[in-house]
Amino acid sequence: RQRIMSRKGASSCYVDYAPDFGTGPFAHYICTSVNDAVLHGVPYDYNLKDGDLLTLDLAINVDGWVGDSAISFVVGKHADPEDLRLIKCTEEALEAGINMAQPGNRLGDISAAVGCVAHEYGYSVNLEFGGHGVGHIMHGDPHVPNDGTAHHGYKLRPGLVIAIEPWFLKTTDEIYQDPKDGWTLRSADGSRGAHSEHTIAITENGPEILTVR
Repeated sequence: RQRIMSRKGASSCYVDYAPDFGTGPFAHYICTSVNDAVLHGVPYDYNLKDGDLLTLDLAINVDGWVGDSAISFVVGKHADPEDLRLIKCTEEALEAGINMAQPGNRLGDISAAVGCVAHEYGYSVNLEFGGHGVGHIMHGDPHVPNDGTAHHGYKLRPGLVIAIEPWFLKTTDEIYQDPKDGWTLRSADGSRGAHSEHTIAITENGPEILTVR
């Protein structure tokens, strides 16, 4: 992973990252969240199985600028339809949020669009962790909740760069931090989670996805 990044002139934003929501410096290049883990998953010695729901979350720095992106998918050939539905919800919510990232709109327009998709699917939303400003640092202002009130909040202007990252759990919106590693966030009831994320720039012509895959 380090060699791949280095060849592209990039470096990981995760290694030695020590925000107040984690326990000590993060020691890995990528977050890997499996099944009931949904955010900040610490890689560990686990053999992935057919049907596992896996989220990969990666942030890199290129020439002093940060890009942050996440994707969820099912491992192997035998996917639980409910897992696919959950993933689809995060993807549609991400698209809805991006579509509202127009100059002149408000931050609440993005949040409301994301939350609306979640509620249409029947999922509840945790507001503790969400999207965020991105630039020379990985996590900056403004905070971008995954639900909110349209026409409220920070006015969106050209030049603003944010990460929009819907994440939902099947049957709860409650999470806990795994005491084994002090980082991984898991669902309180053991249900699975999914997470989709892009970094976008707001331009005079609308949103531009900076982390196109």
